[in-house]
Amino acid sequence: MTSSYSLSSIRNSTKFVANNSNLFFPRQSLCVFTNETQFPKKDFLVLKPQTWSFSFLRLKKSSFTHPFAALSSFAESDDEKGENFEVKSHQEKAISSENEHELPGMAQAFNISSSTASAIAICIALAALILPFFMKSLGQGLGLKYKILSYVTILFGFYMAWNIGANDVANAMGTSVGSGALSLRQAVVMAGVLEFSGALLMGTHVTNTMQKGILVTNVFQGKDTLLFAGLLSSLAAAGTWLQVASYYGLPVSTTHCIVGSMVGFGLVYGGTGAVFWSSLARVISSWVISPLLGAVVSFLVYKCIRRFVYSARNPGKAAATAAPISVFLGVTGISFVALPLSKTLNLALGQAITCGAISAFAVDRIIWGQLGHLLAKASSKEPEPEPETTDTKNIGFLSDIAGPKGTQLKIVYGVFGYMQVLSACFMSFAHGGNDVSNAIGPLAAALSILQGGLSAADIVIPNDVLAWGGFGIVAGLTMWGYRVIATIGKKITELTPTRGFAAEFAAASVVLCASKLGLPISGTHTLVGAVMGVGFARGFNSVRAETVREIATSWAVTIPVGATFAVIYTWIFTKLLAYLL
Repeated sequence: MTSSYSLSSIRNSTKFVANNSNLFFPRQSLCVFTNETQFPKKDFLVLKPQTWSFSFLRLKKSSFTHPFAALSSFAESDDEKGENFEVKSHQEKAISSENEHELPGMAQAFNISSSTASAIAICIALAALILPFFMKSLGQGLGLKYKILSYVTILFGFYMAWNIGANDVANAMGTSVGSGALSLRQAVVMAGVLEFSGALLMGTHVTNTMQKGILVTNVFQGKDTLLFAGLLSSLAAAGTWLQVASYYGLPVSTTHCIVGSMVGFGLVYGGTGAVFWSSLARVISSWVISPLLGAVVSFLVYKCIRRFVYSARNPGKAAATAAPISVFLGVTGISFVALPLSKTLNLALGQAITCGAISAFAVDRIIWGQLGHLLAKASSKEPEPEPETTDTKNIGFLSDIAGPKGTQLKIVYGVFGYMQVLSACFMSFAHGGNDVSNAIGPLAAALSILQGGLSAADIVIPNDVLAWGGFGIVAGLTMWGYRVIATIGKKITELTPTRGFAAEFAAASVVLCASKLGLPISGTHTLVGAVMGVGFARGFNSVRAETVREIATSWAVTIPVGATFAVIYTWIFTKLLAYLL
């Protein structure tokens, strides 16, 4: 009789078929180490029962193998302890560095065939090449040369937006996938719809030509060709570095990529007086401020969950009660800060409170509708709390509190899973509205130069350009987004719904408050810091230092690398433009 299983290791997961005597591994399966022997990848690998080594493998019967099956201990009884899969140091040494950093392809990530993945990529590429011809911003009424330049500029904008989707969208969905609250497919579909909607509906219609106040505008007055080349080079340079970072699964700030590109262009072609150095210093300071604030707030949020939910007599009921309150506060704050409400303070506050109340009521109904039977089951067992509730020792805010078990664990994870999905949706929508300007700002400015309409620092962005940026973000998310999602959700620390919610809630809160106060904050850096803070709350050894070092290095080199690429691209583009024009 044949059964389907999922196989998990410290870095990989795959699917295999077992009969009564052998294990049959499909092609491109991971290398398996048993009895200090490495079995190489073959078209088909057979392991007999006597060679199985359960110190290296964990088998869990399932009907479907999630692409990131080893991302979380979703069914752990202690939220830290339980069935943790540990690999000894000598076993980790057996894994080569090549396999350690290997990321799945698009087909493996989404559990689809290679032909389907190729078809999706081809459709996106064709759409990117054809759709610009139907855009009003292509330059109607212009000569052939300028139309060609407009077409190329639109493609450069798509390239930048594609890389934003491939790298930055993990801020919204990485923790949800890592905790198991959403599958990768669900995350991509939801993020795709919300990112596009946010870009089209909430994307700013007015942008600053010099992006984030980094360059002094007056330096480039009367130098439209040079400025056009600089804008193209900023898109190309930032997109190039984002693509390199995304390939290795490193989360970097798209805003910092654009800043680095602008700084390189400004220094070389405008001199030191072309750069606002105070603004650059604020950006660099965010490398420290953002992750530090994210880590502190997520640490406190997670400790609050463990102290006030896990230590309750009925953790499931405590979570179900706390969820609507948290949603009310979160949605009210987000609505007041981010949504286009009334300009009258009292009316805007009332609208925000209304949004929060409606969301809290909806979440409460969903929780009781989906988890009501479990809540009733847990309540009926309250006279015998030992098998269902928690074990504590010296209960205090920073005390080590064991997690719930059994039905209580299912309820807690279910509640925070819903809350995490809701917070991911808000972050995704807001990200589409905010960060799409990193791609379409330089794009719209460059198009205005070609059309002779750039007469001031502020330009109007057409709706078709906003939609184009949203399409690019969704395309990048679909094709490469899983790479950075794997880093955020898996490689920094192990996530569950409670940990993932703490990280997302903390990151969103810090970004919103900092934006209102004018502090230099990076959403990417804040979320990475928040995930680290959740790991630190469980112990310093719960955070993978190697991954943190790689991410920190990528942050440090973002601005100089972007500047270098921008200088090179500007030199190339100025030569080409001199030849063409």
